[in-house]
Amino acid sequence: MEHLLVVLVPLGLAAGVSPVMLTEQTVLLAGPGGTRTGFAYAAGTATVLVGVVGVVLFAGWSVALPSAPRLDATLDLVTGGAILVLAAVVGLLRPLRHHERRHPSGRLTPSTAFAFGLFSMATNLTTLALVVPAAKEIAAEGLPMWDSLPAAALLVALACLPAWGPVALDASAPVTARRLLDRLQGAIQHHGRMLVVWLITGAGAFLVARGIVRLAADVAGG
Repeated sequence: MEHLLVVLVPLGLAAGVSPVMLTEQTVLLAGPGGTRTGFAYAAGTATVLVGVVGVVLFAGWSVALPSAPRLDATLDLVTGGAILVLAAVVGLLRPLRHHERRHPSGRLTPSTAFAFGLFSMATNLTTLALVVPAAKEIAAEGLPMWDSLPAAALLVALACLPAWGPVALDASAPVTARRLLDRLQGAIQHHGRMLVVWLITGAGAFLVARGIVRLAADVAGG
């Protein structure tokens, strides 16, 4: 379980680096609905991740990844390669200008904020690209279903950090939350995109390297 956390926590934290999601949540918290719409938005993002992680875990258990090391290594290579391609695409795309960014308009009810959270996470390819291999790690651990739930919940919580973190901070310390979020917004405008590119690149390179090592070991032992 310890070696699972060594891989799961960095991937989950990297998946949680989402400048767009943080910007959207900051706008919601500053709007008329405040904490209520912010909480609904966070719930929407978490709902998508719960579904994605659930599908990956079910698929992993179905093909019995722990008993199929070559399949597991091949998935590492394919997933890592796809993540590296995504990193290249994100790095080459021009940054969106402020008026082109997704943001909620008008007064949102909790139900519409929840739907906006669903849409935001469902279209957040960088987060999903890192959540999928992290969920595969849980499935490949070979744990019973109920023992896998805490690890899955940790992954969802880390990947949704930009959504629920500002809400929790705003509820506990509103003044500090506004000041901190304003600073984060400034940092994101200058460095957020490159940080995402480097994190995705690192995760992809790690998976590709591990896949190569696993396949080499499997071939040598076979």
